[in-house]
Amino acid sequence: MTTPQKPIASGFGAHSTADEVLSGIDLTGKLALVTGGYSGIGLETTRALAKAGAHVVVPARRPETAAEALAGIDGVEVDRLDLGDLDSVRDFADRFLATGRGIDIVINSAGIMACPETRVGPGWEAQFATNHLGHYALVNRLWPAIERGGGRVVAVSSGGHRLSSIRWGDVQFEQDYDKWQAYGQAKTANVLFARHLDTLAAGRGVRAFALHPGGILTPLQRHLPKSEMVALGWIDEDGKPVDPTGFKSPEEGAATQVWAATSPALDGLGGVYLEDCDIAVPAEGDTRGGVRDYAVDPEQAARLWALSAELTGVDAFAG
Repeated sequence: MTTPQKPIASGFGAHSTADEVLSGIDLTGKLALVTGGYSGIGLETTRALAKAGAHVVVPARRPETAAEALAGIDGVEVDRLDLGDLDSVRDFADRFLATGRGIDIVINSAGIMACPETRVGPGWEAQFATNHLGHYALVNRLWPAIERGGGRVVAVSSGGHRLSSIRWGDVQFEQDYDKWQAYGQAKTANVLFARHLDTLAAGRGVRAFALHPGGILTPLQRHLPKSEMVALGWIDEDGKPVDPTGFKSPEEGAATQVWAATSPALDGLGGVYLEDCDIAVPAEGDTRGGVRDYAVDPEQAARLWALSAELTGVDAFAG
């Protein structure tokens, strides 16, 4: 049964924190995997989940940096993973599967935004490859452990998905690269991934969600020059937020993904896009909130899954 894009009155909102949505939830004995779990809202997600009792695995392209950032947080382990390198994804998954553990929660929080044109792997556009294809391959390779855990997979998308649908005629931006359009396409891919994964996995006890965490000033903006952020109206010449109320703190930014991963209010639901700790409404016109129809369209979701399987050579649900 398809879950409608309709709020469920969760009791939380835009300024709820990760600790608040986890209040009363005991994650002792649960294993969570959080990509990007050592920086920005990913770091806060790791901290909050570990505080609630979960054991958190943090795959990292820079494991030494990750270990330093996570020092002092109990119940965390770090391993090497580069989402832009499918061999690295395979090797990480093989190492994890060899431990025989199940995974209760997956939060795909790592990502890059609005970077200069960059090619990875066999010439793939870096934002699509890292934000989507790497996570697609990771979840599919880890599927035996995820199915054993019987929990949730959470894809961290963005309101930026409204910048672009999937460019089916030129997914890799081989012509006319635009960093914001490429970012928008990658974020749309995150939503479509969760939409189709939920369709495939719900019958096996695993549900999937996508979400917009909100606007948060974090290292995600590292590719943006200060002058561009000033022109966008995000910060002033001193680097301070122009409208502090328009941005969330990392604790607030982590809340929706933590809520998606753990909230009993979402039991029996899945395949939907969330924002501000609730199910989002469909986007209409030029509204800043909600989810575009193309990002939750089941036919486009299935088409993207098939393309991703072809590109990465892995599909846990094939046959």
